[in-house]
Parts: sequence; structure tokens; C-alpha cells
Amino acid sequence: MINSTIRFKSWLLVCLLGGLLTACVQTSVLDQRAIDAAEITNLTAPEIDKLASGQPSQEQLRVLAASGVKHIIDLRVPSERDWDEGALVRSLGMEYHSIPVAGAAGVTSSNAASLNLILAQIGSEPVLMHCASGNRVGALVAKSERDGGASVDAAIAEGRRWGLNQMEPRLREVIDQ
Repeated sequence: MINSTIRFKSWLLVCLLGGLLTACVQTSVLDQRAIDAAEITNLTAPEIDKLASGQPSQEQLRVLAASGVKHIIDLRVPSERDWDEGALVRSLGMEYHSIPVAGAAGVTSSNAASLNLILAQIGSEPVLMHCASGNRVGALVAKSERDGGASVDAAIAEGRRWGLNQMEPRLREVIDQ
């Protein structure tokens, strides 16, 4: 009787720990298949529930909303917009955030801090960060990494995961400013 009680308690403990570990593992709430099928320009998923891309179309924003994205962070400057993305995003039940980043000159510590603040407020809620091509997203992430103490090469490598490409040479010139 004692052995069966000990075995039962051990089994129960294993089940409880397994359930706890399963609950602690972060899993995506996004419908990644639908998002991939939307063919958003330069889409990457560098972290779970964190997406980066070029400018999504209005229809692609609808797919993102239906697929579980809760926030859109737009890094384009106002002169790049020819429709009211913020109004559409809000009408779809998502939150819209804007950090105007004007090319490599806009990749500043201030803008990187703004991005970090928004991401901290969002927490683990699904988000898409975008500019026209995804390049500024990666550049701003790289700047944030550099400001956080990463080496230039490590910061650039992280930026590439988030969409940095043709802006890299210019970013290397300004990343330490």
C-alpha cells in the first residue's frame, strides 16, 4: 500500500510539473499559415509573436488582424503614407503605433528607446513592425542592440534577423552616434 501511494504521488508530481512546464512554454497565438499566405513583403518572424515586414496592404492588415496580431508599429514618415493606416488598424481592433524613422538618419537612440518602450508595454502580445521594406525595422533593432551594449557586428547580425539589408553600410556609419 505504501509503495502504491508513493508511486501515485510521484506520478502526480511528474504530471503537475509537466503541466507547469507546458504552461510556461510560450507558444504563438498567431495563425502563421494565413499570415504566410498573405505574402507580405519581406515578412520575417524573428521572435515568437513578433513579426517584421515591408508595408502591408489594406487586405494584408485585415489578414493580420484575423490571424491574431494585436499591434502594428509603423516606422514610416507621414510623407510616405497615401492612406490612413492608423484608422484602418484601429477599425480592425488592433492598436496602431507610429515612430517616424526618416532613413538612416532616423535610426537614433531616441527612436530605438521609443520602440523598446512600445514593445515593453505590449509585452507578449502579437505585433507587426514595418516600414516600406522592413529595412528600417532591422536598422532600429540593431541600434537598440548597440545602445544596449552589443558589439557593432552583433547588433548588425540581430538587425539582419529583423529585416536589415541594403541600409547596413550606412547604418555602420551612424550606429555609434
